Amino acid sequence: MYPLRFQPLLRDYLWGGRRLEQLGKQLGPGDHWAESWEVCDHDRDQSVVLAGELAGRTLGSLVAEFNQELLGRHAPQKRFPLLFKLLDANRTLSVQVHPNDEQAAKLDPPDLGKTEAWVVLDAKPGSVLYAGLKRGFDRRALAREVERGTCELCLHQFEPKPGDCILIEAGTPHAIGAGLLIAEIQQSSDVTYRLYDWNRVGPDGKPRELHVEQALEVIDYNRGPVMPQKPQPTSRPHVTRLAACDKFVLERWQLDSPHVIGGDERFYIICVTKGLATLQGDPLGEPLKAGSTALLPASAGAVRIEPQEPGEALVAYLP
Repeated sequence: MYPLRFQPLLRDYLWGGRRLEQLGKQLGPGDHWAESWEVCDHDRDQSVVLAGELAGRTLGSLVAEFNQELLGRHAPQKRFPLLFKLLDANRTLSVQVHPNDEQAAKLDPPDLGKTEAWVVLDAKPGSVLYAGLKRGFDRRALAREVERGTCELCLHQFEPKPGDCILIEAGTPHAIGAGLLIAEIQQSSDVTYRLYDWNRVGPDGKPRELHVEQALEVIDYNRGPVMPQKPQPTSRPHVTRLAACDKFVLERWQLDSPHVIGGDERFYIICVTKGLATLQGDPLGEPLKAGSTALLPASAGAVRIEPQEPGEALVAYLP
């Protein structure tokens, strides 16, 4: 198989804006463009191949037909296990929590849990992230503040800076604050329990649906505040490890000279965040620019990524 480029799936939510245009996304009218799903295989939400022999095919159909070629050492799997997206938080998102795999497997229909990691691409002055509970808040105290409409009193918050990576494990209450542009890698799941929505109303003038009891049930009350990950050097000087867990590994690659990626029977998701780069064997015929994403199948082997302009890329894969 060859490097796969996909048509982004754009999402219009009330908290979005238009900054995804800065990442090369062609937006329609309106000012609420919130997410660009770059690599996705989840039920009806499907990435579609843009170029080459597989053009027009969905990622889900490729998983079904080319499981071993696509997933390599991590085959077989029923669907592609990761979802990669870009988010523009023009307004603060609701406070959410996601179940773990064991909890999500009991749903009807069953799903995966959702552990995710954010990388801050841009942050307006004063923007904050909410990640985890402050020390001393248990289920009873949290439920009380949600009922009072003051849930934010329970939440740990901080001002992130561009380049920060925050690992949000399943069971962690969290919210992305207004003014942040985010890249997110997550398990391929869309199970979200909305705990609190800042006492605001939706487009219809009514409060949006909350899932308070489900959220309170799946929160890990022992986790406490969550801070940005400390980047870790690797044996390759151009690669820094941003986050690693049993669900995925996320790295930042410096693209100041040609490098080789792949060849170890893994697939790789590659998103250029700065600069311009070409990927050997990419049939689309145009380089990866800031906001462009590619999926390197396991069977593509070792592939050369070559910068046309110095920059950076986020690289995600399974451990």
